Amino acid sequence: MDSLERFLPGIIESMRMDIERSGGNEVFWSGTAGPDGRICSVKVGSRGNSDSVVVNRGVAQQGQVLIHNHPNGILYPSAADQGIAASAAENSMGFYIVDNDVSRVYAVVEPVKAREIKNIDADSAAAFLSSDGPLAKRFKNYEERPSQIELLRNVVQAFNGSKIGVFEAGTGVGKSYAYLIPAILWSDANKERVVISTGTINLQQQLFEKDIPAALSITGKNIKSVLVKGRQNYICKRRLAECLADRDLFSEDNEILEKINSWAQTSPSGSRSEMLFVPPDSVWTRVNSESDGCMGMRCQYHEECFVMKVRKEASDAGILVVNHHLLFADIESRMNGAGYEDAAVLPPYKRIVFDEAHGIEDSATSFLSETVTRFKLMKQVGLLYRTRRGSLTGLLVQLSALSMSEIHAEDVGSAAESVKNAVLLLDQAALAAMETETSERVCSATVRSLDGVMRCMEDLRQSLVTLVSLAREIEDGIDDDDKDVPCVWEAKTVLRRLDLLSGLCADFCSWQEHPGQVFWMQKMKIPPRIPGEDFIEYVQFVQTPLDIAPLMNSGVFEPLSTVVCTSATLRTGGNFSYWLSRTGISLSAPERVVKKNFESPFPYADNVLFAVTKDAPFVYESGFQNYVERTLPLLIQAAGGRTLVLFTSYDSLRYAYQSSCRELSRAGITVFKQGDDDRFRLLERFKADRESVLFATDSFWEGVDVPGDSLSQVVIVKLPFSVPNDPVFAARSESIENRGGSSFMELSVPQAVIKFRQGFGRLVRRGDDRGAVVVLDRRIVEKSYGRMFTSGVPLTKRMYADSQEIALAVKKMLES
Repeated sequence: MDSLERFLPGIIESMRMDIERSGGNEVFWSGTAGPDGRICSVKVGSRGNSDSVVVNRGVAQQGQVLIHNHPNGILYPSAADQGIAASAAENSMGFYIVDNDVSRVYAVVEPVKAREIKNIDADSAAAFLSSDGPLAKRFKNYEERPSQIELLRNVVQAFNGSKIGVFEAGTGVGKSYAYLIPAILWSDANKERVVISTGTINLQQQLFEKDIPAALSITGKNIKSVLVKGRQNYICKRRLAECLADRDLFSEDNEILEKINSWAQTSPSGSRSEMLFVPPDSVWTRVNSESDGCMGMRCQYHEECFVMKVRKEASDAGILVVNHHLLFADIESRMNGAGYEDAAVLPPYKRIVFDEAHGIEDSATSFLSETVTRFKLMKQVGLLYRTRRGSLTGLLVQLSALSMSEIHAEDVGSAAESVKNAVLLLDQAALAAMETETSERVCSATVRSLDGVMRCMEDLRQSLVTLVSLAREIEDGIDDDDKDVPCVWEAKTVLRRLDLLSGLCADFCSWQEHPGQVFWMQKMKIPPRIPGEDFIEYVQFVQTPLDIAPLMNSGVFEPLSTVVCTSATLRTGGNFSYWLSRTGISLSAPERVVKKNFESPFPYADNVLFAVTKDAPFVYESGFQNYVERTLPLLIQAAGGRTLVLFTSYDSLRYAYQSSCRELSRAGITVFKQGDDDRFRLLERFKADRESVLFATDSFWEGVDVPGDSLSQVVIVKLPFSVPNDPVFAARSESIENRGGSSFMELSVPQAVIKFRQGFGRLVRRGDDRGAVVVLDRRIVEKSYGRMFTSGVPLTKRMYADSQEIALAVKKMLES
């Protein structure tokens, strides 16, 4: 075909010059079609050699055309070209091949004409939040927030321009409305789904039950919204029925199974969160829905399936509210072949908002990590074959009754026992190798010097291969008419899981061949079933991606049209560089990324004291823990309770709690500590008791929302640096050092700054909140890197003094 039929003359000349500048080698372009269908603009994405070129899809958008030249003049697509063509078609793009003179063109895939996009009017959107807008009319003392309106305008820009928006919004800016209003307006105008992904269940519930209905009301739009949870949160009626049928094998669980069954008959959603009782995990995991165990249309309960009902609801929703973990499950499915145009875990979408975006690296890392433990393996093997009260039972026993194979379940017994023995030997070898570790809670080690462990891991892999092979012979002997029997389906699911665990064992044994992965072990403890007995120790074997940035770029930021990322803590050292590099946004085209900070409107300078204890020993000195135990009661009593104490170590928390309890109780202050109750109930008790203190660590650094007088002081015991011997952190640090960087300044400090800012943000949750943030770690003042911590929090009253003086200042401030 003559190229003038597909390209404007000026574009042809431009492409010829690009090829000439590349020495006649292959060049890749992204082209945009004009109103007449001809390419009216091109952009070079990459240059290659005489045989190949890297396809840089980051420069292309939906509806555009991927173009590259064949220097040999033969315009028929190669096998590699066919792969590019398939991907282009999946993403509504075209694919052309031209010769080096750009005189001839071969259209491998025709582009889908991009449907007309209706942009949001920023002024109209901002008016909803103005002083004379519909929201203001609902509240007598409504005050327009300029930072909120400016954030909304930037979100509108991200939607209209198909941008990646990175927006830090301080507490009180009102970021939920600032992104919900543009999302609703976009969905309404373009009939396009927008996904809102959050890091916590609390925010999910708040958005779905409160903020979205309010935003729909003030905009006057009727957009359907659906809250979507992971399917493991829902009951599976088929699995429940099978457990009830086998209840004589699980007599100790009969009562709870009957209770679950009664609930399932009347539950409107089948979601575990609706239960007024909490079933043990050991029971729930036998009856909940599982993606790899779903029979789909073959299931007799398909029409009644709670998961299918949620999926049906979500299929025509304009707004989906999900959590980061569920979103990454969907992204992984799409990257593994499901594509971005059809339903995967979620219905298809092109626009997404990440709220609490500071946590997406951890969420993605957690989701993409693979684990194997003694209990995980034993559970799957036990589902296949086990002895119960002297009788053989399990899926393979049921399959044997259907199979014509000469191998029967009894023949698999020895293979199953081999796996169980191999699991125990591996666990014992790993525990022995880690005996020198001293931590009372968690011990970690790399696999690099653990030859004995690796030998046991290989033995386990071989045992698993043998077991799965024998089981599949039984499965293959089943007549086609019986292949849809539930036990056959369940067995297929278990065998797939064992295959994956076998593959993980193989990866561990060949860890040196996987430089992009971190392989590590962790000693775990679980309480004994009988009080007074020793804790049960076992080892968790984990494979974790070294760097999730490339995966995030190729799976999220590159294929999606609009991605808005917002949080109160995205910057370190006054810029976004660290967060952008960790999440993969730094790999995106710079012109596509919009970054901006929106300061909190709250009066921190008048209402907050930020104090650091001058008389504290350095945290690495022997007297620091004693200082913490002496100083905490002083500060807590000065505030009359109403204090959240944030630790970085559970041991430090426990010792401080034990030493403080008696003195604080005598002062009429109730003392709570993390672990006394589940997180939600503990926070509710803390909120309700205005003369109380909560000792906490880990997850309590973020997501704690206690506005008002129940929380007037936050004490930060140590700067929240990651534990240096954490295997993933150590591997990522080593990677930075190997390329000549400073892992401390490039990873340790920025990571700690973000967590510190989250902890600092627990104090002020609304405009009239007041109180103190006291830090017992004087490195924040006396070390050069301390400025990165202090500059990252709002301007407040500041104090560097002895603890006695600070306690008096806190008391005076709160009494005034």
